[in-house]
Amino acid sequence: MSGDRYRFEEPLIEGLVVKRPNRFIMDVVVDGEHQRCHCPTTGRIGDIRFKNVPCLVERSRDPSRSTWGTVEAISLDPPDKKEKMWIGIDQSRANDIVAFFIGSGLLHMMVDDVRTLKREVRMGGSRIDFLINEELLLEVKTPLHMLIVEGYPEHVSTEGFTSFERTMRHFTEISEHIPEGKRGIVLLCHLYDAPRFQVPVTRGGPSEMMRAAVRRATEKGVENWQANFRLDRTGVELGDCFELKLFENMSH
Repeated sequence: MSGDRYRFEEPLIEGLVVKRPNRFIMDVVVDGEHQRCHCPTTGRIGDIRFKNVPCLVERSRDPSRSTWGTVEAISLDPPDKKEKMWIGIDQSRANDIVAFFIGSGLLHMMVDDVRTLKREVRMGGSRIDFLINEELLLEVKTPLHMLIVEGYPEHVSTEGFTSFERTMRHFTEISEHIPEGKRGIVLLCHLYDAPRFQVPVTRGGPSEMMRAAVRRATEKGVENWQANFRLDRTGVELGDCFELKLFENMSH
């Protein structure tokens, strides 16, 4: 990894997911051969039906592993399309990617002058993804159960409010550990070019409980940011990073 791009150790291999038999496994066809691969996220991935879905696989070099490789990304484009738009699904790798771009100074719009960067820091009974400069708490969330992908309406979940509720719970958790006058960030990390996150609205509008959670977190110094990354066979580059003013967009 060098410069302004996070690079994979080896180029990823394109294949086709033909089945997801359980949360941990994806059956993939690579060069005409069926391979059993690891699925790096155990939750729901949008409303996708995994039948002939293009994917990128990191081939395993560990002979003790029971799977041929790990599915790092999928695409909603047709299998025969040459230039596909890839969606990264490896939530654990997302933290490595964020750490790389923070350390490279490429997320300076969100975090500037990074002197120290600690990962998986215990705060009370919780574990926070990053502690920066001994004062800034950063929690990374890579939501996959609700993919918001423009141009693919059949793959967009209708359960947006559930996603929002989970996000607000993370706001509450991180706000409890911010020292007075310091910053805390919840970063929505998308390994694809996602549109700006909007607060999902139910029939009667966002709930009072959710509005209260955002208000409390904002008053304690929690910020919400979104980072979009672009992934291909060789690595990942930063697309955009911007602050989300969720509280300002909510009616009182």
